[in-house]
Amino acid sequence: MAVQSNTEREVSVVHYTLTKTLGRISAPVMWLIAISLVILSGIGYRVLASRLRLVVNTPINLPVPLDTLPVKIGHWTGTNVPVPENIRRITGNDDCLNRSYSNEATKQQVHVYVAYTARPRTMRGHRPQVCYVAGGWVHDSSDASEVVSSAGEKVPCLIHRFHKPAPDRSEIVVLNYYIANGRIINDKSVFAGVGWRTPNIHGDVARYVAQVQISSVSESSV
Repeated sequence: MAVQSNTEREVSVVHYTLTKTLGRISAPVMWLIAISLVILSGIGYRVLASRLRLVVNTPINLPVPLDTLPVKIGHWTGTNVPVPENIRRITGNDDCLNRSYSNEATKQQVHVYVAYTARPRTMRGHRPQVCYVAGGWVHDSSDASEVVSSAGEKVPCLIHRFHKPAPDRSEIVVLNYYIANGRIINDKSVFAGVGWRTPNIHGDVARYVAQVQISSVSESSV
């Protein structure tokens, strides 16, 4: 005959005690306990979901806001252009810069738009081929290109061309690129993976995507 260990005896005692206790509880009380647990679970879920939604929807403030970008850059002088509240709400960015620059020496003009989000998944649907078309422009082409800065840094970008349908016939060229966690890219698929779609619960400002758009009627200006 096998000798029962102390652990086995303790488990048997607990099982016997629990079974005996549950056996004393009536069916109505069991149903009441079950329903209470379901209700409490639902309340807990709503509280956690509400907390998560609040954290996700709270804008993340940059230590250095985008509007600190110099208004005067070389021969270019900028003027801030207010972004309509409905556009801010749709894009869901944490910060943005919307500014027109003009060059008095060459009489050139460009429009500079920079958007920053610490929730990279929100940037995937906002790109020139989508937003300009939604604004009534017709997309003609998009070509990969590269700009070399005065400091010698190579910036990969996309050059988009649009026109307005008749009778307007306006044309515009948009230079577009992204900065993902400090890396300059021209391919949105880089931040389209599952890892980029999770909510930024901790408000990490270094986990971000910034979109840069420089537009003008002249490609040489952009």
